[in-house]
Amino acid sequence: MDRSFRRKRLPGRDKLFPFMGWIAELRQPATLKADLIAGVTVALVLVPQSMAYAQLAGLPAHIGLYAALLPGMAAALFGSSRHLATGPVAVVSLMTASALQPLAADPAQYLAFAVLLAFLVGAFQLVLGLLRLGVLVNFLSHPVVMGFTNAAAIIIASSQLGKLFGVSVPRGDWHHETLWNTVQAAWESPHGYTLAMSALSLGVMFVLRSRFPRLPSVLVAVLLATVISWYAGFEAAGGKVVGAVPSGLPSLSLPSLDWWTASALFGNAVVIALIGFMEAISIAKALAARSRHRLNPSQELVGQGLANIVAGFFQGYPVSGSFSRSAVNYEAGAATGFSAVVTGLVIAITLLFLTPLLHHLPQATLAAIIIMAVLNLVRIEPIRNAWRVQKHDGVVAVVSFLLTLALAPHLEWGIVSGLVLSLGLFLYRTMRPRVALLARHPDGTLRDAEEHGLQTCDCISLIRFDGPLYFANTGYFEEVVLDREATKPHLRFVILDAEGINEIDATGEEMLHELSKRLNSVGMQLMIARAKSEILAVLDRTGFIEQLGEKHFTLLRTHAVEHAWREIGCDGECCPLAIANPLMESSSEVRCPAIRGAQENLCRRAADVGEIKL
Repeated sequence: MDRSFRRKRLPGRDKLFPFMGWIAELRQPATLKADLIAGVTVALVLVPQSMAYAQLAGLPAHIGLYAALLPGMAAALFGSSRHLATGPVAVVSLMTASALQPLAADPAQYLAFAVLLAFLVGAFQLVLGLLRLGVLVNFLSHPVVMGFTNAAAIIIASSQLGKLFGVSVPRGDWHHETLWNTVQAAWESPHGYTLAMSALSLGVMFVLRSRFPRLPSVLVAVLLATVISWYAGFEAAGGKVVGAVPSGLPSLSLPSLDWWTASALFGNAVVIALIGFMEAISIAKALAARSRHRLNPSQELVGQGLANIVAGFFQGYPVSGSFSRSAVNYEAGAATGFSAVVTGLVIAITLLFLTPLLHHLPQATLAAIIIMAVLNLVRIEPIRNAWRVQKHDGVVAVVSFLLTLALAPHLEWGIVSGLVLSLGLFLYRTMRPRVALLARHPDGTLRDAEEHGLQTCDCISLIRFDGPLYFANTGYFEEVVLDREATKPHLRFVILDAEGINEIDATGEEMLHELSKRLNSVGMQLMIARAKSEILAVLDRTGFIEQLGEKHFTLLRTHAVEHAWREIGCDGECCPLAIANPLMESSSEVRCPAIRGAQENLCRRAADVGEIKL
């Protein structure tokens, strides 16, 4: 095999094994050093965070370390992002708890279900990536995700209040019930030592982040709290600590594929897969833009899918890309995905040799880590902006937010409700798109007559339809046209400006058929101007162009209007639609020669030279 042939095959290898695109760069000492530093830096944040997020998911702390070990490596090796840090994250951890708590009867079953859930999430993401179906993620609109994320952040933070105050209460059917019980218990009998440890941890992280942002605030808080806990006998005083953390690496084991459980978890797996990927791809896109590296969303789906499958095979739980750790990875100078491999190696060292040091880590500190992490997820301004752009989007964001709060811990209901509302409002908007009756403006352009108070033609209606012509809005369009017919006794031509129609379905095509027949039956003609080639191709295949006649299809509105003038015997000079017509702004007594003796206003229309669409 000659070298030129091998060079031609390399792009294919890079697609199958994306890490082949950057692995050669590690030969450069500067790149290798940068990845080593970034990998260790991320690991210092990831060790305490992964343990905290595991407890948020309702799992033992060491399961978070398992989920941080190999999945991050898999995502970096088989994804397209060089900086995305994959592992346990807050929102996915909360959704994991929401999915598992109603099903699991004991801790062993809970862990088995978490492993199975990770496998299902990964399998779904992998299939989407291999089939290049990442477009399905777009069904989760930005307002839905923003509403859900803000609500989830509040739920996550409030769920940690019990650990902050050192109180335990029975879990209610709804999150707001549990929260109310926690607040009552915290007010009546807080654990003083736990409250002091919580205040210390929050204070240390807050001060370091604001005054010394380069210092690893989470690590400093963990080390300080652990030392104080060990020295002061925090556990003996009733404070809750992480306790014994098993040493050693997780073993390879197949998820227990119980079909009843799999079917019960599948809906949650789909929601977690989509939300998790949206979280991952958003930060990956932002970092790719800053680093000017190419990002492939479908390949990123493959990487995220393999990461979750690996989590399922090595006793982990669902993972995703982390906003905070990815930013740390980038700011620390990571050049390639090898930094994630370094992070995984540091996690492995921790599991092998450092787990005894984690015994005295207070759970209150882990709760403080979670609260500090999710503060950045509460963002009101994007919801306000969505309201300014489109009130319907603002409604979707607010409703998604409120429903997610109200229906917690059943978070999937909040997502589905927001999704249904978002699609419903989109359908509602497209059911009544803008239909403008055009008239000649004094500046010579064609504009919306109603909006600009322009005189319209009694013989010719020039109508612009802005939107796809499909089953949901054909009735509305037909209603507008027939209304023009009813109010204009001398109407002879209906000209459809079809430039804004970018799609037509069978219902829309059938409506045009029937509309042209109805207009013909009362002595009127339908013409179509400026239709896109795709629309004309559809109408040609169905025989509509042949039925209506090619002369009724024009490239310009000018041609359609001139044809109408000729047919009705109008020279266009007195037509209010004519360009630079001196009579355009005169009284309604101006008449077209074709119907000069009639009682109604008449014909207006003219050339499209210099016209603009508004």
